[in-house]
Amino acid sequence: MEILFTIIAFIFAISILVTVHEFGHYLIAKILGIKVLRFSVGFGKPLWSKRYGQDQTELCIAPIPLGGYVKMLDETEGEVAVEEAHRAFNRQSLPVRAAVVFAGPFFNFLFAIVAYTVIYLVGLSGLKPVIGEVIENSKAAQVGLTVGQEIIAVGEYPVHRWDGVMEFTLNRIMEGKTVTYTLQDQELRHSQITLDVTDISLDDVADGHLLKKLGIIPFRPQLPAIVGELAPDGAAQRDGLQIGDEVVAVDGYVIDNWHSWVDYVKHHPNQAIKTEIKRDQQILHLTITPNEIEGEGRMGVYAALDYPIPAKYLSIESYGVGTAFLKGIEKTWDTTVLTVRMMGQMLTLQISPKHIGGPVTIAEFAGKSAERGIVVFLLFLSLISISLGVLNLLPIPMLDGGHLAMYVIEGIKGSPLTETTQLVLQKIGLALLFSLISLALFNDMWRLFN
Repeated sequence: MEILFTIIAFIFAISILVTVHEFGHYLIAKILGIKVLRFSVGFGKPLWSKRYGQDQTELCIAPIPLGGYVKMLDETEGEVAVEEAHRAFNRQSLPVRAAVVFAGPFFNFLFAIVAYTVIYLVGLSGLKPVIGEVIENSKAAQVGLTVGQEIIAVGEYPVHRWDGVMEFTLNRIMEGKTVTYTLQDQELRHSQITLDVTDISLDDVADGHLLKKLGIIPFRPQLPAIVGELAPDGAAQRDGLQIGDEVVAVDGYVIDNWHSWVDYVKHHPNQAIKTEIKRDQQILHLTITPNEIEGEGRMGVYAALDYPIPAKYLSIESYGVGTAFLKGIEKTWDTTVLTVRMMGQMLTLQISPKHIGGPVTIAEFAGKSAERGIVVFLLFLSLISISLGVLNLLPIPMLDGGHLAMYVIEGIKGSPLTETTQLVLQKIGLALLFSLISLALFNDMWRLFN
């Protein structure tokens, strides 16, 4: 059922984003008087189609949900009646063709603005960036960061949650500079510290080790030791633990929160642990032997994350319509700039290509975000929509950005590129896209089986 839910969430997410992108092309083409023959969501032989409107445009839904297309009247793709030639795409002026091509990625950015606006209207919540632990001899320890302090700004940018801390810290890392944190202690006194981040790589960030490299462990409210999910073939599943079980004692020691259980298990790899659990208001006794992974004991369990977190630990960011819209524009711009910079770092091999994800990775995140509610799912959709917009604007033949680049050349030289040149460029673009897709699929399979 979990796999089915993930597949449904993935298809739903991709279908929305593809429809938004192609609708941009379609709408601007119609507004500018170009005849649209087909609007297809997905590739392959249509599963369903219907013709509508004066032009009898064919609306299709196809079985391969990894893209879509808008087919317009075009003399380079077939014969066109003389009376309709003025509505052919190839007959349009350079600005008109460029507007139609640019509209697809632009609608991806527009979707992100709308989605972020809705998010800020509903309210974006998350854990306050409070320091839970400072790693000994780390960067944070050396500058005097202490437990209980809350990060309220990174540089000149106010932050409300850990995602803001990570985002603005990442920007400073890419600039190869130090990062300044404004802190507030429990007596509401403010102070500032500066950390050197020049030796932290972008791979550290991509691997999820940024805060650890800084020497910061976020404060997390104590969760009860309730099993929320079991890893397949993990020690817990093998030895009889079930979802919903609450661990109350191990080897005679009382367990009152998730982290104390994890810590005990970590220090007892390959050792039988007498475990007392509560299941359906009954006390049961199990013997569970943690597997050893990298020298530590692991049960193969995940916490019940839907357990309510006390309000004092949460920051909820919510605005009225006008401010939410402006925040939506700002967030879309910031995320777009960050995405462009990350792609630039990846193209220059400053980030390992192993971090490129394909449809399996996207599907995994689609499923997990959908499980956590509409706000988290909208955040996921916004990020992917922006990524699609940026990716499509890359000057690679076969992509929208490749067409726009050829229009720029056409504008400079005063005439279109020859058909032979365009064919060569399309083959190059196809080879680049095939290589990128192959790499993404390889990474997906590597993660899946490792």
